[in-house]
Amino acid sequence: MKKILCNPINIDYHYQFIKDGMSGEQHISREAADPTFLFYKGKYYIFASMNMSVWVSDDLINWKSVRLPDNLPLLDYAPDVRVIGDYVYFSASKRGEICNFYRTRDIENGPYEEIEGTFDFWDPNLFQDDDGRVYFYWGCSNMTPIWGVELDPETMKPLSERIELINGRPKELGYERCGENHSKRLIEGEELDRVFEGFKKNMGEEAFSKASDTDKAFFRSMLSNNPFIEGAYMNKHDGKYYLQYAATGAEYNVYNDGVYVSDSPLGPFELAKNNPYSYQPGGFMPGAGHGSTMEDKNGNFWHTSTMRISLNDPMERRVGIWPAGFDNDGELFCNTGYGDWPRSINDGKTDPWAEPEWFLLSRNAKMSASSVSKEDTVSPVGDNNPERACEEDTRTWWRAASNKPGEWLLMDMREVKDVRFIQINFADDSIEALPPGEIPENGFGARLIDERKYVTRYVLEGSSDGENYEILSDKSKADTNLPHDTLLIENGKRLRFIKLTILELPMNQKAAVSGLRVFGKGNGKAPGEVKFNATLEGDLDMKVTMSSECADGFNIKWGHDKDKLYHSCMYYPGMGSSKGERTIGALIKGQEIYLQVDAFNENGITHGEVQRLR
Repeated sequence: MKKILCNPINIDYHYQFIKDGMSGEQHISREAADPTFLFYKGKYYIFASMNMSVWVSDDLINWKSVRLPDNLPLLDYAPDVRVIGDYVYFSASKRGEICNFYRTRDIENGPYEEIEGTFDFWDPNLFQDDDGRVYFYWGCSNMTPIWGVELDPETMKPLSERIELINGRPKELGYERCGENHSKRLIEGEELDRVFEGFKKNMGEEAFSKASDTDKAFFRSMLSNNPFIEGAYMNKHDGKYYLQYAATGAEYNVYNDGVYVSDSPLGPFELAKNNPYSYQPGGFMPGAGHGSTMEDKNGNFWHTSTMRISLNDPMERRVGIWPAGFDNDGELFCNTGYGDWPRSINDGKTDPWAEPEWFLLSRNAKMSASSVSKEDTVSPVGDNNPERACEEDTRTWWRAASNKPGEWLLMDMREVKDVRFIQINFADDSIEALPPGEIPENGFGARLIDERKYVTRYVLEGSSDGENYEILSDKSKADTNLPHDTLLIENGKRLRFIKLTILELPMNQKAAVSGLRVFGKGNGKAPGEVKFNATLEGDLDMKVTMSSECADGFNIKWGHDKDKLYHSCMYYPGMGSSKGERTIGALIKGQEIYLQVDAFNENGITHGEVQRLR
């Protein structure tokens, strides 16, 4: 059977109850982020924030969650796990308090031996060089850099003073700018002074006077829209050191990973030409920042990082995996093109640039449902109509009017098509439920990770004529809670209608589906000739206009060399349109730019010609 990877990772993402420190209001969301990828003793492991567990897999496709021991700092963010000598070392973030290290020879069963730390850090990353020396990288702030230091491999104590390695450069590096599509401009000088004075006035003189000098500096820095520089991760390849880092902020669609390169583990580091290294600002679920890069048992490289929802809570996130590698010039790349479509993984060497075998069949479908909720929604579009479940946007969804078993969503693809793969994405929308206990303060506000057992149960059916249905997947008695569940139909089925009947969801919430996504092969031709034009808007932005007859969407690709179009942005125009306009704000000041736009529909991909923009 084929092995198919489709982002985000299909696993139980734990709910958490969060109480706002200012208003006292409580809300519920699911979160997993900041993943560390590890291949150890024949298995793959992912450690992600706020999951109380490690995810374990034999094949990168099927994952199980294994609860970690309570002596680990499981409520600290950005867990880092690396193999050092005979041990696997674990650490996590706690700014303002000394952070300890932990080590084990058995990830799933422990025990984990504690090693007393000597300093505090945020977003840690350990790295052992070929000569056995150990280095440590950390940093997560819009005021401070990524630091590095050498550690004693026995005591984990620093052997030197920390060294500044990477600082933010948003005036030169467009991809470091904050905001949706890098839209927030920097505020500096007298303008920042005025904004800061207004902030102090709104906060109140008495309250402001009680804030520490560190907090006051942080408030000012946040108002400046200076980017967070965080999430360090080190790889060594052919004698070069590749220090990766995340930029902008996890709540934005442009959350990304950049990379610097050096001949030494503590620098000096130079900006790599291929930046941002991991970037996915479009598609169904955007974001590809704060991650790690791992070599599998077959010599393939994979990058795992954070994907964005950020509606029920700014930190409502998921985890994705993309093919990565080093080209013949030693440039580190990550292919996020069609990054949330199904990708085939074989048992040997995998082509990281292989194009999709199957195409999106569901985007222009006709949708109907058993009922529609008219209540307020956290989705930014303001309604929960059934069409929302097929428009390729994880931040919009259909929601039923009731939480009774049997609410259904029906897709009509308008003609019979060759269906090969289905992904069902369940959304959360203003869940009303009580926590299983008091919500404790834990250094990140008040939060409680819910470890109770939940299930997601449904029946998925298909039909060619709308009258005679066959069951495609019966999860009516499932004991799993998979919010991004998938179904592989390897040999294909000729279907026009897809019906999803929902029987049970966690916390008795109303049925909500952000993406009923169907992939396979249509009956027509690939899009026509791709026509596009790109213009620069300053040093860091380009506007791309594009058109192609019968196109459902476009994949915009660019890079610093005509043979290295390593960056991409999937773009869907309005329903029924075969043309559109998209601004890309991730350019590097002064760098050459080569650009190509490809058009796709349910029948295939048509490639545009490469153009030089600068």
